[in-house]
Amino acid sequence: MKRCSRCHFVHNLPDWKCPQCGHFPQQRGGITALAPEMAEGGAGFQPEAYAYLASLEAGNFWFRARNRLIIWVLSRYFQGFRHFLEIGCGTGYVLSGVATAYPEASLTGSEIFSAGLTYAAKRAGRATLLQMDARDIPFMDEFDVIGAFDVLEHIEEDEQVLTEILRALRPGGGIALTVPQHPWLWSLQDDRACHVRRYRAGELREKVTRAGFQVLFETSFVTLLLPAMIASCKLQRKSPSDEEVLPELRLPKLLNGLFEGIMNAERQLIRAGIRFPVGGSLLLVARKPEERA
Repeated sequence: MKRCSRCHFVHNLPDWKCPQCGHFPQQRGGITALAPEMAEGGAGFQPEAYAYLASLEAGNFWFRARNRLIIWVLSRYFQGFRHFLEIGCGTGYVLSGVATAYPEASLTGSEIFSAGLTYAAKRAGRATLLQMDARDIPFMDEFDVIGAFDVLEHIEEDEQVLTEILRALRPGGGIALTVPQHPWLWSLQDDRACHVRRYRAGELREKVTRAGFQVLFETSFVTLLLPAMIASCKLQRKSPSDEEVLPELRLPKLLNGLFEGIMNAERQLIRAGIRFPVGGSLLLVARKPEERA
């Protein structure tokens, strides 16, 4: 069900016009803008980052390996889901992977900045796209699964976002989240990416539980590459470069292939039941409780 962004009236009509207050969100390039005042930028927003990411995601080891991990965890915990929302879909790289793996699912992608949705529309053409502030999600009991992949670390009010996600999920629905972790790994890459935090051990689990979710699965990843991450952090401190938005993501082909192979091996270990206590990133899956009779 939809929830009016102005008066919060809940309805199940096919369009976004509120039957209570008459509010109808702006349309920008065929995309519904639910938070138009934020669509063009703010909070360190760099519009050129979307073009940069769109040019390298499909070939970069980290994005490719993370996509495989996401697809695996969706198949394990939410097999047969019908309605999926990705918050902060960026250029649509994850959304396009979910679309390929789940051709029968209804997909929605949201992004606060309109610049990213231009790329997402090309990559995930069958998905419904929304310009939306994750702190005010205009749905109630709508989705089977909601994903937020390296999004929460950009938002000061991450617990508010989790509360909004809970309301937007159907009873028994679930979330899949990835975040960067360990404040001691903070680097220039975090500054360039406009992160407000790297999560402490246990911090995301605590916040998800406090929001009302039941945690099903949790593991670190980018664990086997942790020595390389630490070395990269030290090198960045010695020789910072501002020539590109995220220059550390563009690697020589041989090194990129080696890192992808290591992360693929790590995923197989996770699939076999190993849970890593430390790593550059964290993957967490949780479920909204079923309604009680």
